[in-house]
Amino acid sequence: MAKRGGFSGGMPGNMQNLMKQAQKMQRQMEEKAAELESKEFEGTAGGGVVTAKVSGKKELLNIKLEEDVVDPDDIETLEDLIVSAVNEAMAKVDEESGKAMGGLGGGMPGLF
Repeated sequence: MAKRGGFSGGMPGNMQNLMKQAQKMQRQMEEKAAELESKEFEGTAGGGVVTAKVSGKKELLNIKLEEDVVDPDDIETLEDLIVSAVNEAMAKVDEESGKAMGGLGGGMPGLF
């Protein structure tokens, strides 16, 4: 009598290989994420008069302002420059993250 309803003795070989690949990819992603989080990224605005530094976790670490950018009569420009510098630094984190994670889908079609 033929067996019904599946496999005897556990997962077939292809499924085991797929699971191993997925576990390996997960470890690699965790390593890349930890590496990214330890890095710092810098963005500038106004030709370098405003510099923002963020971590790979997207936490703002530091803002540096050149003295000549601080004008009490023009706070709005300074605010815009700060936002611009922070956004540039955050975009660098995203770019680096995309590069780091983009190469991990190599063995698994349709991923990344």
